[in-house]
Amino acid sequence: MTKKFNDTILRAYNGEKTSHTPAWFMRQAGRSQKEYREIKKKYSLFEITHQPELCAYVTRLPVEQYGIDAAILYKDIMTPLPAMGVDVEIKSGIGPVIDNPIRTVQDVEALGELNPEEDIDYVLDTIKLLTEEQLSVPLIGFSGAPFTLASYMIEGGPSKNYAKTKALMYSEPKTWYTLMNKLAEMIIVYVRAQIKAGVRAIQIFDSWVGALNVADYRTYIKPTMEHIFTELRKDNVPLIIFGIGAKHLLLEWNDLPVDVIGLDWRTNILEAREIGVTKVLQGNLDPAILLADWETIESRTKLILDEGMADGRHVFNLGHGVTPDITQDTLGKLAHLVRTYSKR
Repeated sequence: MTKKFNDTILRAYNGEKTSHTPAWFMRQAGRSQKEYREIKKKYSLFEITHQPELCAYVTRLPVEQYGIDAAILYKDIMTPLPAMGVDVEIKSGIGPVIDNPIRTVQDVEALGELNPEEDIDYVLDTIKLLTEEQLSVPLIGFSGAPFTLASYMIEGGPSKNYAKTKALMYSEPKTWYTLMNKLAEMIIVYVRAQIKAGVRAIQIFDSWVGALNVADYRTYIKPTMEHIFTELRKDNVPLIIFGIGAKHLLLEWNDLPVDVIGLDWRTNILEAREIGVTKVLQGNLDPAILLADWETIESRTKLILDEGMADGRHVFNLGHGVTPDITQDTLGKLAHLVRTYSKR
């Protein structure tokens, strides 16, 4: 018997009233799950994503375990970069490491273009498996945003201060804008391929753009983001933007043609509304709270849900990704709490 499709989160993303506050958790598929840790003993992240059946299993597992309202495709924001000629490796305990960082405009011009059907056919096959046969909730696709992708491509890996990235941005504007344009076109092609394959919403992770001030964001980033979202708006799926430490950029995001703004844990729903944010909000329990006692978890979650229900335009999530030391039992109890407490 086919399961009834649960479209609650799509209606919430469109600003409609729903029977409960829908929820999903960033990084819900992966390191916190014992089944995933067993898989990782045999396969790397890239090896998992290149096996559609296995990747689909990893993606749908948290939906089945926690009863949440959406799945997010298991992959990394680095996934499309090798096809462009970027030599990237995900190193345990470090993150993405790139051996050929961008230094000159010639480096940027040498980057190739993404052909999704050939270069990431395994991603598209995973999406089709999930959306045609397996999921009873919407599948969320995603991409990294130009600044965040560029920061890895320029720094050569994770950074604390993005000094090389900013230095290139300030001192080599031709190189910078050439890179932004190249990444923007890749992202549009990449996201459209995911939508065509069956994802029902898109989240753009600009995880590290909070490192820029408002003036620099307006000058070096916002025009590119406006172009990306204006193009993706034509595909008629909810568009979400999310970043860390970006409270000062929320009004800039509010100007973009997006449907949903993801909040990290530093800014609550009331604060976002008070400064003038009008879009649907997603968030924003601090993942670290999920390591506390249940009484603390419950009280903090209810505070967010109370604000969200009073606001009326809210999807519950964490303020950043699930960490490996958060237990499956805690995530299951959290999902149950959100669903039952917010039931209208």
